[in-house]
Amino acid sequence: MKEITWDAFAEVELRVGTIVRAEPFPEARKPALKVWADFGPEIGVRKSSAQITAAYAPETLPGRQILAVLNFPPRQIGPFRSEFLLTGFAREDGAVILAVPDLPVPNGARLI
Repeated sequence: MKEITWDAFAEVELRVGTIVRAEPFPEARKPALKVWADFGPEIGVRKSSAQITAAYAPETLPGRQILAVLNFPPRQIGPFRSEFLLTGFAREDGAVILAVPDLPVPNGARLI
């Protein structure tokens, strides 16, 4: 495992958001959902493409808090511009399970 400095880690904007909308993304090459999350008044709502269809249906996601990386450059995925990276863990079967806070925290809170 490669070690990094605290300064390098501190540059990553890992923040909590609440999913406000999710829908299928049939144009994606790999199965994915379009996800919109509210990161609080300072940041607002951002959108992302997430390959989480093996474990989540779009209608189950609104209201759930997530952990996301906000300071990657936006990425064009087909007709959709992804503005954050939704974080998760891969299960043995390949399904991605969301990384989430254990208890509710304010939208936009930064991982410390």
